[in-house]
Amino acid sequence: MPWAVLRLHRAALAVWGAFLLATIGMLVWEAGINADSVRDRIAACGHDPGLCRIRAVVDYGGTIGWASTLVYYSFFAVAAFAGGALIGRELENGTAQLAWTQSVSPTRWLAATLAVPAVLLVAGGTVFVFVFRWAWAANRDLMGDDWTFNDVFAARGPALVAYGLCALGVGALAGVVLRRSLPALGVACGVMYLINHNLEKSREDLWPTVASGGSGGQFHPESHYWPMHLVETGIVLGVAVVATGAAFWVLRRRTG
Repeated sequence: MPWAVLRLHRAALAVWGAFLLATIGMLVWEAGINADSVRDRIAACGHDPGLCRIRAVVDYGGTIGWASTLVYYSFFAVAAFAGGALIGRELENGTAQLAWTQSVSPTRWLAATLAVPAVLLVAGGTVFVFVFRWAWAANRDLMGDDWTFNDVFAARGPALVAYGLCALGVGALAGVVLRRSLPALGVACGVMYLINHNLEKSREDLWPTVASGGSGGQFHPESHYWPMHLVETGIVLGVAVVATGAAFWVLRRRTG
């Protein structure tokens, strides 16, 4: 079954691999090679660097930020793929039912169908997180200090992988319930938008704030990054487990 899944969806999986390699290559280029060119550009700004330095830093930091944005929001593509092609289309076309008549139980079919992309998501996402963390820290003088920026916040830790797995589970559930590719695609993406939007909106409430000196206001120091990040990761993984479990339950109910 895993080999069958690889053959059937090899084009989509190859695109995912190429996409990850391209973004990782962009990070390595910026942090390992282009950073020196940016510093030379700043040094050539003259006695009044001002706007010249700002533009150079924005160009460098913007490229690093775009890498995190592209991979972070790729969970929408994962949800669309899982709901539309991986599960929904197979049920709609009868391919899954054919497999069930050949000594492959529905539960085993779903487990094998989800296992292959799950392994690739975890492996690829983990590599990206480590490379991104290195790129983010390698040239701090050329980067901004906004660690709360949504894409960067997720890309520096396991939340990025958790969102991918959550999208896979949500997509699988949508596909099993709706059994049609296009509706499952739309519902999966819509649900992931709601999950992500609400977690980003309430991120500051995931961990207690501390009082700032003098002003009496509340804020999150950078030391709160990991507590906030891990709480969000746990919530997203919890949704992934529930969605995946529900997909198996619905499939068993419908296939007897």
